[in-house]
Order: sequence, then C-alpha cells, then structure tokens
Amino acid sequence: MSFGPPPAGFGPPVPPAWTPPTEVERALFEAKSREDWAAYFDTLARNRVYFEIRRDKADARPSNTHVVFGHDPRVAGGAVWAVYTEGMLPAPEPHRVFDWNDLAWFARVWAPTDPPMIVVNPGSPCEAFLPSAPPHSAVWAQHSERAGFPSYRTELRTLRVGAPLHGPVAHGLACSALLFVHQGLPWNAMAYHGQGYPAERHMLREWWGVTSHQEWQAQQRALLATDMANSVWEFALGLRRTIARDFGGYVDTAYWRDAAARVLRNRAEGETVITPDGVTRTSPVPQAETEARIKGVQHLIGRITRYEARMRADGVLEENRYISSVDAWDLGRASNMARWGLGARYCDLAEAEAAVVEAGRSAARSYKSWQDFSVGYILGRCLHFDDEEFGDWYGDMVTVHRILMSEPGSPWLNIPFR
Repeated sequence: MSFGPPPAGFGPPVPPAWTPPTEVERALFEAKSREDWAAYFDTLARNRVYFEIRRDKADARPSNTHVVFGHDPRVAGGAVWAVYTEGMLPAPEPHRVFDWNDLAWFARVWAPTDPPMIVVNPGSPCEAFLPSAPPHSAVWAQHSERAGFPSYRTELRTLRVGAPLHGPVAHGLACSALLFVHQGLPWNAMAYHGQGYPAERHMLREWWGVTSHQEWQAQQRALLATDMANSVWEFALGLRRTIARDFGGYVDTAYWRDAAARVLRNRAEGETVITPDGVTRTSPVPQAETEARIKGVQHLIGRITRYEARMRADGVLEENRYISSVDAWDLGRASNMARWGLGARYCDLAEAEAAVVEAGRSAARSYKSWQDFSVGYILGRCLHFDDEEFGDWYGDMVTVHRILMSEPGSPWLNIPFR
C-alpha cells in the first residue's frame, strides 16, 4: 500500500527555498521528504483538517455538513476531496467557505459515491494523496484515533507566508494576540478562517448577537470607540489618573475612595452640561441612589486594587505602577471582531484590515507600551468575567502575557508599540 504523491512524473516540483507557512506544514513536508508516513499522519491527526463546504446550504442548515469536492486531472476520474491545514487555506472569498474536522472523521463519513482520493494541501510541496476508501483509510484514520480530537493549545504561532510581520496591519493584529495565542491560532493571520465558517457564525450570534453585516459594523464601531466597556470602570480609573497627575503619581486607595464619594455627591446635586440644545443643568439625584452609586464605585476600586496587587505578585504589573485604562479590553476585542467578521463573511478582507489598523492606532494613542496595553486588557477581561475568583479568566491571560513578553518570536518584542 502506498501513500503520498501520484505516479512518477506528476506532482509539483519542490522549490529550492520553500518556506512552510507554519510549523504544521513544515512537519508535513519533512515527513513526506523522508517518506515517514506515520509521522505525516500523526501531524495531520494533531491538527485541524479544513475542507470546503457549500455556503448557501450551510446557511440554510448549519447543523449539516455540505462538502464541496474538487477535481484533479492527476487522479483517475479526476474527482478528489481537497483538504487543507491551517497555513495552506486559500484567502477568504465571499462565496467560498470552509469547515474542519479531525482526520478520522473523513474515514468515518466517506461514502462509495465520494471521491476515491483525499488530497492534502493540493499543489504544495507538502501535498499528499490518501486513498479515501476502506481498507486503506483505516491506516491513516487510526493515527487520529490515537491522537484524540484536536483541541487548541496555548502557544505562540506565526504565519510566515501570506501574512504581515511588521507594519500597521501587524501592529493591529498584535493587539488581539492575547486571545489568539491563548487559542493557539497564528497571531498574524489576517486572512482568517478560524474555527470554520459555521462555528464563527454561531459564536458571533450567541456571544454578540451578530447575524448580519450591519450588526457586525455596529459592534465593530462600538468596540473601536471603546463604548463597550463599563463606564463606571473608566470613571474610577479616570479619577485615579486625575489624582495622580495632580499629586505626583502615588494615589492612596483610601483617598481614591473618598474622592470618588465627593465627586459623585457633587454630581448628584446637579451639573451644568452642554447639549445639542444648549447649556442646561441636570436634575438632582436622590440621596439613596447616590449612596448606592458610591458604594458600588468604592467596591469597584477595591476590586481593581486587588487585581493590581495580584498582577504585581505574578510579575505582570511592575511595582509601584497602576493600570490607567481598560480601553485595551475593547480595542483588543475590536481586532478580534474584525477577523471574526471575516471568518463569518459579514465583512470582506479590506473592511477587516481597516478595522485592525484602526484598533492598533487607537491602542497607541491610549497606551505607552505593550506592557501597559496588556494589563489594561487583562483587567478589563477580569472585571467582565472573573468576579475575583482568579480562575481561568485571569490565569490564562497571565500565561499568555508571559509568552508574549518573553518568547523571541513574539510580536510584542518585534513590533514597536508606537
């Protein structure tokens, strides 16, 4: 039984200096070069294997799989099932979408009417042809059964071909590196397919209520304007920034709490504000409501200081430093949202790229360094999700922060923040 290329004389020539897009394609190429098919299948089994699906049918019945088969004149009859590893996926197109599964799935779902050959990364130096019918499929499927279903691994991964490594787009993509490294996705993959078209749509619908281009635009604009974070968080942090500026840097927590109470009581008496209709004065706020607001803000100040203390203990926040803003929480998610929208085809590549660049520029205006940006993002994430449990919402980001601040290939060490 043989795997790999078709008969001699066929198959693409290997470029003398081919650069594999990711470590997955490198491992496939090296295994193929030494005809180590066990290693080739092991690599496929550990990673997602993508395949094209019908977008119209996936939209109508997302719970079903609607495979698009291909044609290759090198194979008898021409019919093939083309599959791809992450680094070899075609750039996103409006009507061409992909899903993924583990290697064994292809053997399980194969039917006699399906193509007799699966082509891995067609046309590339790491291309291989796998007989898709039993008993041949059992040979490569068993590697997947041993490896288990592919799951994401927290690690720094970089797309070396077809993706930016420097410049404004790379800078904007690096703003979402905390989440992408956590999920083991290439941090700089602008041409994003992510979890596959059906999963990207499901995630945006369930988590964000996004089901259309217009809804994606609205969420993207709100994130870029940093309107999604809690306004009370920014009030508390902004007040501390003002105190620090007026009194030379150090801010006593008790003084911060007292200052918050004074400001809120003064506001409760009514404020003079400028509106589109002119200058007006707001109505006084009932005392009970004011005291409840004060209590809430003072509780928030306690939460912030405890998170900062933990970050200092974990080496994430420098001693005698504090977090100036949680704008990073919105701006990091804005960079994410751009790629999520592209993966779900709620926007095109140009729209996504423009949003990513804007996220990077806004981050550079709000923060001084990747370090500052990171702690702002982590605090925002924890205030949103963690509730002082210091669980995975916090611990996962600490792990990723350390990776991005230390590994030589990190964008945070290779792309200037400003």
